[in-house]
Amino acid sequence: MTRIMGLSGSLRRLSFNTGLLHAAAELAPEGVTLEPHTIHGVPLYDADLEADGTPEPVLALRRALEASDGLLLVTPEYNNSIPGVFKNAVDWMASGPGADLFRGKPVAIVGASPGGFGTMLSQNAWLPVLRALGTRPWCEGRMLVSKAGGLFDDTGRLTDAATRERLAGFVAGFAREIDEGAG
Repeated sequence: MTRIMGLSGSLRRLSFNTGLLHAAAELAPEGVTLEPHTIHGVPLYDADLEADGTPEPVLALRRALEASDGLLLVTPEYNNSIPGVFKNAVDWMASGPGADLFRGKPVAIVGASPGGFGTMLSQNAWLPVLRALGTRPWCEGRMLVSKAGGLFDDTGRLTDAATRERLAGFVAGFAREIDEGAG
């Protein structure tokens, strides 16, 4: 059984990216579990706060990452780059003993945006971060969901059949990469 941690980098209640993450979990192939997580409750990084004890939301994300075979980052794009709250959560996860959790971990990136280019610039901006963390970025697949406003219903569920089909193929390809890398 392949276990993938999915992490949405949005705090918005009806986030396209959280909806995309939940769709990815629904569409994961047989033998693959994709567990959705969010960054809710992660405070701004503060070394003094960390010295007093790592906050529970960060510890929970670290436990999920440690238990996973791979990581799927589901990233919004704010001002042509990584959302600060998402980078902050990853920085917390990677602080102290968390840094070792990323080393060698297969990572894929997807994202949805109301704009016409999907989250291309945000996904590109993640690459130096993933390299610094020592991850194994999976770059063979690319999932950019543009014009997301017309692809989700009013509950945040991905309803567009073509996008769901592409997402299912992306998740399956990433799971194959994880399995081949482990073997």
